[in-house]
Amino acid sequence: MSPENPDPTTAGGPAAEPAPHITVEGFDNPIPEVIDLDAPREGVPLVIDTPAGLERCAAAIAAGTGPAGVDAERASGFRYGQRAFLVQIRREGAGTWLIDPEPFDDLKIVNEALSGVEWILHASTQDLPCLAELGMWPDKLFDTELAARLAGLPRVGLAAVIEQLLGFGLAKEHSAADWSTRPLPEPWLRYAALDVEVLAELREELIELLDADGKLEFAEQEFAGILANGIPAPRVDPWRKTSGLHQIRDRRQLAAVRELWLERDQLARTRDVAPGRLIPDSALVAAAKALPSTVPQLLATKGFHGRAAQREAPRWLRCISTARGLDELPPLHLPTNAPPPPRVWADRDPDAAARLATARPRLQATAEELKLPVENLLTPDYLRRVLWRPPSEITAETIAAELRGLGAREWQIKLTAPILAEASLHPAPLPPKDAKDKSAG
Repeated sequence: MSPENPDPTTAGGPAAEPAPHITVEGFDNPIPEVIDLDAPREGVPLVIDTPAGLERCAAAIAAGTGPAGVDAERASGFRYGQRAFLVQIRREGAGTWLIDPEPFDDLKIVNEALSGVEWILHASTQDLPCLAELGMWPDKLFDTELAARLAGLPRVGLAAVIEQLLGFGLAKEHSAADWSTRPLPEPWLRYAALDVEVLAELREELIELLDADGKLEFAEQEFAGILANGIPAPRVDPWRKTSGLHQIRDRRQLAAVRELWLERDQLARTRDVAPGRLIPDSALVAAAKALPSTVPQLLATKGFHGRAAQREAPRWLRCISTARGLDELPPLHLPTNAPPPPRVWADRDPDAAARLATARPRLQATAEELKLPVENLLTPDYLRRVLWRPPSEITAETIAAELRGLGAREWQIKLTAPILAEASLHPAPLPPKDAKDKSAG
């Protein structure tokens, strides 16, 4: 299926003769020669930043038909948090709308206009949290990135999927821009509008592919699962995600990382700037390892340079001093019920290692037969949890219950529970350890 209006001039490209079809490597669906998609078909919309404009936008969207393409632009790496600085919506009969969320408390009026409408997003789990902060949440979802994975496309970025299925080239040069910039430059707005320009056509192509392979139900279950899961709960001890934390082997140093991270986070929130722009994670870890006691020592620490390091040096030293004086230190590791890394299974539990070694190639073969990534067939964490400690009575039904409790979709359970049950009941023996050692050598 091709876009509703295949005339390249309406897609922003120059007029051209029909081109011969080409084949994307690893995917046997022929597509037309690539035509650059460089301008929205109705031109670049004005940015909505007034209450009257928002009401007009909501009315137009509510009067549209069919699903709505939705996208959001953040300022990751520039501003604190992951809030949206631009929301793009396109719906048949309504055109494309660009909304600046900053002047508004929320965008609930737009959410109401989309009541009952299917939203089309690419990599929806990236944008849904910032949209939820604005009071927006879909009643029904179609994720083009996830659909592309399930369809077995070799590349699943938005530009790549559009090129593979529609034959349009979509530039992504502004994807990492500071979208908190005001006013937003016209080339950025053009880019933003194009991100939702052909989502409806892309959805139709993906539905056709999935339906032909009997995988449309897989996708529908996945989309419903994303909505049912909602927004993930905040992390426990988010400071433990500090890059390079694995280098810390001492609880006092770990406390210093925590104190520095929390202070940096508070300062970043106050200044509305990405924490890493104040002090990078690597500098926090280096300072925690060195535990300097003077400003010169601190500023000599690797990574501690720049305006925030020098101007706020006493602040950072107070954090380190606090860590030095603590009686209660954080544990090096939080308690977890997660299985250990598979590389140690053979030593800790050879039977579990045998189950995993038996199941993995069978899952891989099933995934290849279905033309989808094995991690989409079954979440690796679910696989490890079930095989590390299987139910006391092993049947396809008890394995299915375990997978269901973990959050696996019904289509995944139907395909994988029998494989895991068989691998658990009749695991292939592991090769002798000395044979593996010789092979590795």
